[in-house]
Amino acid sequence: MATVILVRHGRTTANATGLLAGRALGVGLDQMGREQAASTADRLAAVPVVGVVSSPLERCQQTARFILDRQAGTPHAPGNIRLDSDLTECDYGQWQGRLLSELATEDLWSVVQSQPSAVTFPGGESMAAMQARSVAAIRRRDAAFEAEHGPGAVWVAVSHGDIIKSVLADALGMHLDLFQRITVGPASVSIVRYGTSRPNVYATNTDAGDLSWLANSVPAGDAPVGGGAGHRAPPAS
Repeated sequence: MATVILVRHGRTTANATGLLAGRALGVGLDQMGREQAASTADRLAAVPVVGVVSSPLERCQQTARFILDRQAGTPHAPGNIRLDSDLTECDYGQWQGRLLSELATEDLWSVVQSQPSAVTFPGGESMAAMQARSVAAIRRRDAAFEAEHGPGAVWVAVSHGDIIKSVLADALGMHLDLFQRITVGPASVSIVRYGTSRPNVYATNTDAGDLSWLANSVPAGDAPVGGGAGHRAPPAS
């Protein structure tokens, strides 16, 4: 079974000002976001990834570029980042471009918090449709990478907070109405390995820590009763 590393884009100018950017064009990483993306790319440099797939939006492509540039022996042409529109941000419709502080006064806000499966953004997308297309895209890409590179393949998907939260909720067997319990910070790393019987979630929302174990990790079948021995710790420096 292949392994997908889910990476949220680094912080943007919109994030820093409390603006819901949505699918607006021209929203790029700010200085902190670039530093976050570089730090995440350094963490992933120890893992030879077989592919980097990104949301088409600029902030994700910028983050993906940092990751690809840190990969040893990988041609760094822009075309090596594969774009997937099904990993793009939720279509927030009329909410796009507005301040979160203003949106929090809308009646729909409380539904987004407590029952997202019932939410369709005015003039936009339903959260259920967002999850359906993003989960399908991740599973489709994962199966393709495994078929091409074998069960030890590791690949990266760079996307958005709500997209990654919905993918993690699916992998954890959670109803979409519970997905607000998951936090996915800028440039964070989450790790999922899909198996024949169920997905295994290895990490959520991490922004530090060694990932070199992924380079030599052998996919397991059944879950080890009692938790197992885990992966080998990095050597002490």
